[in-house]
Amino acid sequence: MSAHCCDHHATPPKPDIGAGHRLALWLVLAINGAMFLVEISAGLLSGSAALQADSLDFLADTANYGISLFVVGMALHVRARAALVKTASMLVFGVWVLGVALWHAMTGTLPEVHTMGIVGATALVANAASFGILWRFRAGDSNMRSAWICTRNDVVGNIAVLLAALGVFGTGTAWPDIAVAAIMALLAIQGAATLLPQALAELRATARTDKPSSEIRPEGASQPRL
Repeated sequence: MSAHCCDHHATPPKPDIGAGHRLALWLVLAINGAMFLVEISAGLLSGSAALQADSLDFLADTANYGISLFVVGMALHVRARAALVKTASMLVFGVWVLGVALWHAMTGTLPEVHTMGIVGATALVANAASFGILWRFRAGDSNMRSAWICTRNDVVGNIAVLLAALGVFGTGTAWPDIAVAAIMALLAIQGAATLLPQALAELRATARTDKPSSEIRPEGASQPRL
């Protein structure tokens, strides 16, 4: 990640108001919404913790892209607060998936490998398309950057699902599936940790900008005597 993301003294980026931003978000929202329906059905039918984790990720991303679409063009502090909401959702998703992985470890559910492979490959294509659509916005404000981080994590997660399918096929156990679900949970938590400092920095920057000029003192200026 670029070093300027947490620069508290950087000039706040201008609101994203271009039609390109909105079109990109509409496209990835549609892709993720459709893939959630596909993967949650396949994950439940196949008994795959990794597919269920990935489907919940698609659902969270659909909501996140919807929030991003709603606040595009609004003031920076509004977009930064939206990014905080999405950060919280990424954290909740990570904790939830860890719980799913633990449950499958305790019950010893063996997933259906062929379904995992087919659906995992389809999800990879869908997320690769979303990744390409959002690539140009990867260095934007925290709102657009959060959308790109979600998609980046999804591509990595989809590759991991395919590796899990191969692992289940090769070992005849559910442990590769469970391990991938846990990795995806940690990716979500890491994404939240990456996004949080930038969103908070943008909120602090707008708070300083919004202060009346009478409240802003040069550095080193003494407090007025009472």
